[in-house]
Amino acid sequence: MTGSPGTAKRWGMAWVFLTVTIAVHVADEALTGFLPMYNSVVLSLRDSYSWIPLPTFTFPVWITGLSLGVLLLLALSPLAFAGSRALRPVSYFLGVLMVANAVAHIGISVYWGQLMPGVYSSPLLLVAALVLLIATYRCRPRPE
Repeated sequence: MTGSPGTAKRWGMAWVFLTVTIAVHVADEALTGFLPMYNSVVLSLRDSYSWIPLPTFTFPVWITGLSLGVLLLLALSPLAFAGSRALRPVSYFLGVLMVANAVAHIGISVYWGQLMPGVYSSPLLLVAALVLLIATYRCRPRPE
């Protein structure tokens, strides 16, 4: 266990908050046509840069994979509530990845001059990811 029980509880709550927000973000992407746009961008990139190993997905494979990922994150939440040291690197990685995801959706929307699929939930995703990063940092081991 790391940190105090109070900081571990806040970390667990931040973990669940981000996980639920990821589920909302996946729904946002699914409802606003993210996958067809993603697949077309990947195919275009492959034409220009054949060495880029980006996959394309069918909707059932994509939504199933993301749903299983969300369920896995929920299954790991007791470790965050317990202040598990083993979850800390995963928590940092997930937080940074979701910050990048949110910033990418917002940035590309600004760059293209139109709302990109998934951008509606991106501000909440950004906040939830930052909350997780802060909670993870606060739950770190303290020197004696």
